[in-house]
Amino acid sequence: MSQAPASPTRWPLIVLTGLGAGFLAGLFGVGGGLVIVPALISLLGMDQRHAAATSLVAIVPTSIVGAISYGVQGQVSLVAALFLIGGSLVGAQIGVRLLRTLPARILPWIFVVFVIFVIISQQIMVPVRDAGLTLTPASGMALIGVGLVAGVLSGLVGVGGGAVIVPGTQLAVGIGDLLARGTSLVVMLPTAVSGTVTNLRHGVADLRIGLVVGVASAAASPLGSVVAGMVSPRTGTLLFNLFLVYVVISTLLRSRRRPAR
Repeated sequence: MSQAPASPTRWPLIVLTGLGAGFLAGLFGVGGGLVIVPALISLLGMDQRHAAATSLVAIVPTSIVGAISYGVQGQVSLVAALFLIGGSLVGAQIGVRLLRTLPARILPWIFVVFVIFVIISQQIMVPVRDAGLTLTPASGMALIGVGLVAGVLSGLVGVGGGAVIVPGTQLAVGIGDLLARGTSLVVMLPTAVSGTVTNLRHGVADLRIGLVVGVASAAASPLGSVVAGMVSPRTGTLLFNLFLVYVVISTLLRSRRRPAR
């Protein structure tokens, strides 16, 4: 099912959505889908399925620029990224298959459950700043598992998986918060590309809107990464959780106003 084209008056709002998503991507190491998906639904009237797929398009340029921003600071682990990517590529294909088959009415609730999980996981961990990766067979398997879950949610919910990878890698292998964010952005790229190719093949995503949001998001991502280095790990976690609470409330209110057809 195709979506109506965006009216000219809405393009500035779409660009602002990208800028906001990019800043959050750099600040928290997420792909920005937590902003993009609700915005596309409210601004353009997209259903959850098309908004999730279009959001995944936007995550591609966002993850490239964000990963570079953290990489120049030395806050990327390519070894961890390889394990995470292995799991996430498999998970992304599972996620996009589920996206095409699950009833649209349950997708907002999957989104809410996902966000609640992130909030809880952020509360039970103690964020640190400078811890590195110690690779063992157990930590390697843990990274693959985190990547698998992140990939499924990337394809299904339209987020790049960073909201799983960032707390997941800190909990599973104990790396620092900035290293987790930078590595997460590296992992998002192949995951987002893989999911986007599949979605475009099936006509689910809006390529033009996704690219506009993605370019705007990529432009704002470096600023977010700079701010991330200026705030303490605990402050960053608190800000992220407050934002996620807002996302949960707005998603629940929207699902009540727009009952499933």
